[in-house]
Parts: sequence; structure tokens; C-alpha cells
Amino acid sequence: MSSSSGPPLEPHHKNKDPRAEIATETTALLTREYSEDAGLDSSDTKDVSTATMFWQEMRTIPTYALPVFSSQILEYSLVVVPVISVGHLSTKGLAAISLGSMTGSVTGYSVLQGLASALDTLLPSAYTSPEPHLVGLWAQRMAVVMTFALLPISFIWMNAERILLTLKQDPEVAHLASLYLRWLMLSLPSYSFNCIGRRYFQSQGLFAVQTRIISVVAPINVLLNYLLVWGPEPIRLGFIGAPIATAMSTWLISLSSILYAVYFIPPKAWHPFTRQMFTNLGLLVRLGVAGIGQIASEWWAWELVALAASFLGPIALASQSILITSGALTYQVPFALAMATSVRTGNLLGAKNARRAGVAANASLVVCLILSLFVSGLYMIFQKSWAQMFNNDPEVIKLVASIIPLIALYQVVDGNAAFTSGIMRAKGQQSIGAILNFTGYYMIGLPFGAWLAFSWGLGLHGLWIGLTIALVYCAVIGSIICLRTDWNKEVEKVVARIAEEDRLRKIAEEENRHLV
Repeated sequence: MSSSSGPPLEPHHKNKDPRAEIATETTALLTREYSEDAGLDSSDTKDVSTATMFWQEMRTIPTYALPVFSSQILEYSLVVVPVISVGHLSTKGLAAISLGSMTGSVTGYSVLQGLASALDTLLPSAYTSPEPHLVGLWAQRMAVVMTFALLPISFIWMNAERILLTLKQDPEVAHLASLYLRWLMLSLPSYSFNCIGRRYFQSQGLFAVQTRIISVVAPINVLLNYLLVWGPEPIRLGFIGAPIATAMSTWLISLSSILYAVYFIPPKAWHPFTRQMFTNLGLLVRLGVAGIGQIASEWWAWELVALAASFLGPIALASQSILITSGALTYQVPFALAMATSVRTGNLLGAKNARRAGVAANASLVVCLILSLFVSGLYMIFQKSWAQMFNNDPEVIKLVASIIPLIALYQVVDGNAAFTSGIMRAKGQQSIGAILNFTGYYMIGLPFGAWLAFSWGLGLHGLWIGLTIALVYCAVIGSIICLRTDWNKEVEKVVARIAEEDRLRKIAEEENRHLV
């Protein structure tokens, strides 16, 4: 695999800088020409044309995104494998694990991912600032915030059966789904840690770390699912073996991440455990709550669409399952680019390189558009046969094929919306992303889609028209906001944040001296 830190950036003159070195996973994200000592007014930055910067970033962003995409696909297998293993036990078991997974995503995982998005704002810019150890400090603070967040999530999961019965779910399915969630609770601490650990590595340009770790854990997860669900009598647990296998796999990822951080990367970004980890939590909470609004609102919208499809009959529901699974898979492409863009622009802001941050954002938009068009083209090429990968029912195949053109258009706007979300996270504008998603999905897309589906009789087509309109709205407004960014002002925000941390550190040191 190529270096996750991307190709070294060359100065705009004939001879390369003799100080240049081969990039490795421990090489700084930015070479000296664009590192933190270059600054906004450095001659190196001025001497490089915008066009040269643009093409450099067009190469760099995909290099960052590729390992993110690989790790996302591998991590997705941790969700799919338990469903497959339990699905062969019984229909009730399949329904229960699907219901349990949906409940866990809505009430737990989406919340934790939203909170962790605060680190997309703070860590990349901290790493390339004069205070790179703030990466470790912010990671510790997020661990504190997430520990408190686990309490209400655990309470909901412990009482899931009562909640599901109130929502008129089948009693046996509700009981099994609740049982699934209770055992899955074992994974909550490790899942939270992995949300933090992934961003800790990525902020330093170590994009391939998670890919390497999950590439080892993913096959182990398959083996654990087989042994605990279907294995020999002494260790076979049946239904509960699936969530236990998932918990064991997430803990393996956590422990491997700790070992990797301790033994294989320099401690430049680490911060010793001090009382400072309990300070300045308000900023994390504010960004994290906005991140929940940005990320969870989109997750919840998809669940509502799935619920609406269930009222359209079994053919529509089966078709919707295929379309959602396909969309979730292809979404990993723009999501990986969004993560790469968030880190890249954040690093450049921390290095006080506003001009290049803007160029990197524009280059990322073009890369995202190209890849989204490619994925859209694949859908159209395999329009009539796409559903056959999942199901052999002629009616399902025909319905999916008729909706594929909408899915193809959806890919383009979905990719653009993912890109703008990444830029907003880098800028700390999760609240704007939350407002866009809420208005786009809940005030425009979902009501309009439901109206078309049920009042106009368009069925599943109507729901997807509503989703597409919601994303067109989010993509257009989000792009306008991102393209009008004042990157110099964003650098000033990072500088102010670092200065505030320096002030808090001095206060803490003064208090320690008084205690001594």
C-alpha cells in the first residue's frame, strides 16, 4: 500500500529541495515547504502557482482517501457478518438482529459518531500547529465526554424490549433484539475508543493504520461468528454468539490500536494524563452535539424511509433493502474523500496555510465529482442486472431497475453533500450541517417523498425522489457555503484556539506551583 501521508509536495522550481525525503507513515503530513514554519507569507507558498497546487492536491487527496475507503469497507463487514450468520438460524433471528442493529445505530452508534466528529475539527489543525501534543489532549477529553454519553445509551439498550413493545413490535422479535443489544453493550466502550483512535491516527496522516488493523481483525470476526454461532457444542452460543463476536472484534481493534500507537509511531502527538483532560470540555460538547445533529439526523432519515417502505408491501421492502445496501456500500467512496478532505484542510489550517487549504478544498470537490460520476455510470451500466446480485425475484429485479436512474443521480448529489460535510467538520461548522440536514430531510425531502409515495401512488419511486431532492438541497447550499469560505479567517480561529489552550496550560501550571 502506498504511503498514507501522500506524495511529497514539490516546490515550483527546477531542482528539488535536497532536504526532501521519501514519505513514510511517520513523515509529517506537510513537507518543509508547506509546514508550520512556512506561514501564509512564505516565499515558497507565493512561488507556487494555484494551478500547480491544484494538481498536487488532486493527487494527494485520493492517496489519503484510499486507505480510509478500505478500512470503511472492512469495518462494514463487522456489521454484515453477524446478520448473515444469524440469518441462517431462523427468520425470527434475522428480524431480531436487523431490528437490534437499527435500534443500536439510531440510539447509540450515530450519537457516538456525531460526538467524535468534533475531533475532525480539532485534531488535524492541532497536529500541524506549534502544539502538536494537543492532539493527545483533545483525544483524552473526548474519552471523558464519551464516557458520560455511554450512560444514557446503555440505559436505553438495557430497556430496549420495553421500548420496542411500546412501538408495537412483535414480542418475540423485540425480546431477541433486546437480548442482542444487551450483549452488544460490551462493545460500546471499545467502539467509542475506536472512533477516537481512528481520528487520532488520521490527524497525523496515518490513514493506513486502521486499514491494517481491521484487515487482520475482519477475518477473525468471521471465524468468531462461525465458532460462537455455529461452532462445536462446547463453545456454540447460538443467537447471542453474534453480538459477543462483534464485541470481541471491536476490542481487538482497540487493543491493536493502543499497541500500534505505543510501539510504531513517534509520541509527538501524545499528551501525558493530567487534570487538563477534564478542562475545556464545553467546546467538545458544543461541537459534538452539533455533530450528532449533522450525522444522526441523516442516519435517522434513512431509517424512516425504510419504515415507510415497509407499508408499501414485501416487494417494495425487499427492493428498498437492496437499494439501501447498495447505497451504503457506494457511499463509502465520497465518505472516504470527505474524511481525507477534512484532515487535509485541517492540517493546512494548523500550518497557517490558508491559500493552500482553499485550493485543497476545491481540488477535493473536483475529485469527488469525478468519482461520483464514475459510480453513477456503474449503476446505469448494470441497471437491469443490479438486483440479481441480491435477489432472484423478477418483480424485485424489475422494480430496482426502474429506480436505478434515480440512484445514479442520487450518487452525484450524495457525493457532493458528503464533501461539503467534510469541509464543515474541518471548519467546526457541524451546526450548519445539522441545520442543512434537518431542513433538507425532515422539512423537504421526507414529507415530499411520502406525499409522492402515498398520495400520488408513486410508491418506492416517490420516496427516492424525496431523498434525492433533499440531497440536492443539501449539496447546493453546502457547496455555496464551502466555496465562499474565508480561509484566512479559519486560520485565525485555529490560532485563537491554540492560544486559549496555552492560556489554560499556564493557569494549570500556576495552580500546581501553588499546591506544591
